[in-house]
Amino acid sequence: MLRGVTRAEKARRIQAILDELHPAPPIPLRHRDPYTLLVAVVLSAQCTDQRVNQVAPELFAKASTPFEMAELPVEDIVTIIRPCGLAPTKGRNISALSKILVSDHDGSVPDSLETLEALPGVGHKTAAVVRSQAFGCREFPVDTHIHRLAARWGLSRGVSVERTERDLKQVFPPESWGALHLQMIYFGREHCPALGHDLAACPICSWAASRARIERERRKRGSRRRAKPARDAT
Repeated sequence: MLRGVTRAEKARRIQAILDELHPAPPIPLRHRDPYTLLVAVVLSAQCTDQRVNQVAPELFAKASTPFEMAELPVEDIVTIIRPCGLAPTKGRNISALSKILVSDHDGSVPDSLETLEALPGVGHKTAAVVRSQAFGCREFPVDTHIHRLAARWGLSRGVSVERTERDLKQVFPPESWGALHLQMIYFGREHCPALGHDLAACPICSWAASRARIERERRKRGSRRRAKPARDAT
């Protein structure tokens, strides 16, 4: 734990660690172009990237462009994407956004944040991911996992995802936002999970988190262990 260190200084040390551990982070969702990335990100809501990568190829074999997807019955889309969860809603949104891309954008995915956010099923984070990963725009997409890491590391107060995004953009250089988004995702999966995490042993939390934060999560970890029901002795 560091005392008397500014958030900017802490951010520089964190970035150095992430650069060393994940120097060239790949985009976790497999895609061919901005459209297939957009659909994959929509599918990833409350679903793992691994599951999306298993399901999406079958969908794209049926329809890999907005023109083809707009003609595909919603029922067919829902049947294919059911393993991703929330299939009826996601299916309707994928069909609707594809039709809008055809009617309003000549079948192309726009790179405007506002235009992307206006599409069915596309929130701010999804739009930011597409802009960053498909078009190379300077965006720092923040999901619940990055939101959690930023709070643990003392880079944001964590009052909201929107506040966390603003805080991260203030302490990291814009040219690094896209890579940092991916680096934090991979670091969280490998070193900094949501549950059962020992902050004192983490390559970043061990020095970046406050003593109070480390103790609070240690107590939570202990409470969860004690709360597990005992097995029957029969």
